[in-house]
Amino acid sequence: MSGFYDNLEAWIKRQKETKELFMKAEKNYEEADRLTLITLSRLAFQHMERTIEAFDNWLKDPMITTHMPREMLIELWSQLRDIFYKLIDLDITHTSKFADHLKKLEDAESINPLFTIRITREEGESRRRQPPTTVI
Repeated sequence: MSGFYDNLEAWIKRQKETKELFMKAEKNYEEADRLTLITLSRLAFQHMERTIEAFDNWLKDPMITTHMPREMLIELWSQLRDIFYKLIDLDITHTSKFADHLKKLEDAESINPLFTIRITREEGESRRRQPPTTVI
């Protein structure tokens, strides 16, 4: 069991270090250039993906599922649902604002011509941002 505890402690330490690194990297983000903001966002998404995958694996582990108290699961869901709904709201808001911005650029004929090359309908369908499919 000591190896199990060591893994948990190492995970917690890495997560704290990652948080500290991001907090340092994002200082004055309001004044950052576009590349820095894109990089911060992409790195944050990558870390969230890894964390979500690890959390999902955690909840598949029989050692965890057998011993996790119901109260901890309620607490987990309570916090997870807030993150979940905030992420969906963020996606809706961000995508809507960008769609509006792009329409204004198109109306002003300000879209970079390299991105206006006509593509076939099939290619367009596969390149569009698609909502995730729910699998039950």
